[in-house]
Amino acid sequence: MASTREMRLRIRSVKNISQVTRALEAVSASKVRKSMAAVSATRAYATKAWQVLTHIAGQPGRSNLHPLLTRRLQVERTLVVVVSGDRGLAGAYNTNVIRYTAQKFNNYATPVRYIAVGRKGRDMLIRRRKEVIAEFSNLPAAPSFADVSAIGRMAVDEFLKGGVDEAYLLYTDFINMARQETAVKKLLPLEMEAGSERVEDYEHKHLTAAYIYEPAEIEILDEIIPRFTALQVYQAILESLASEHAARMVAMRNATDNAIELVASLQMDYNKARQQSITNDLLDIAGGAEALTRALAQTYRIGGENG
Repeated sequence: MASTREMRLRIRSVKNISQVTRALEAVSASKVRKSMAAVSATRAYATKAWQVLTHIAGQPGRSNLHPLLTRRLQVERTLVVVVSGDRGLAGAYNTNVIRYTAQKFNNYATPVRYIAVGRKGRDMLIRRRKEVIAEFSNLPAAPSFADVSAIGRMAVDEFLKGGVDEAYLLYTDFINMARQETAVKKLLPLEMEAGSERVEDYEHKHLTAAYIYEPAEIEILDEIIPRFTALQVYQAILESLASEHAARMVAMRNATDNAIELVASLQMDYNKARQQSITNDLLDIAGGAEALTRALAQTYRIGGENG
């Protein structure tokens, strides 16, 4: 059994850890509120942009409208943009992204190339000897579209130059504080069925609107299709950031609660050990007093006999 001194040191250590986890919980709570506000502010625009893209993708002769709408007859290479976190201590957030990526693309029909957003995903892909063509980490806490637009541009450029024949976006969709779901969306070429869940959220699953292009169809499509594609990447990163902060806040809250319970358990064990030590000391004192009394009685008896 550990000594009382060792138990005191362990209690102090657990209390210090609980203070750290409580502080991290408070920081994550502040960040998740800001992330939720950013997601809410951009979700409607990103959804409408996706509606426009999917409407264009459903037009007759879509392959002649823009190269990003062209389906390749034979898919030989695939690109996956994996959005994960830069740091741990977020519960199962990064683990779910890694597991979902392996589940979807480990045995994929074609060779897969990756763009890693976040150090955790990058490290996982490199450890598993995947082909990582680019990585983006240390993004700002509240990234702007300009901060992440290079990711979308790289995916578009890889598709246009023939480096890949299709592209997917793998991220964590923020549902609410208690629920975040890992999701995959086909980014390129655009498909009508892609993004249908978000469209249903805004009750625009079946689009009947007609679009008039000004000044010219080709000029507009050359501008909006790559830009709206990059916007989907931006929205996915915002969703993933909100999910990461929510997962970290819950994980730190659970860690704080566990630390409090552990301190209570250790305190009880410490009190028992201290009480046992005091009892043993009292027994030793009582035993010593009894032995001393017997020794004095024996001395008096011997002295009386000699006298």
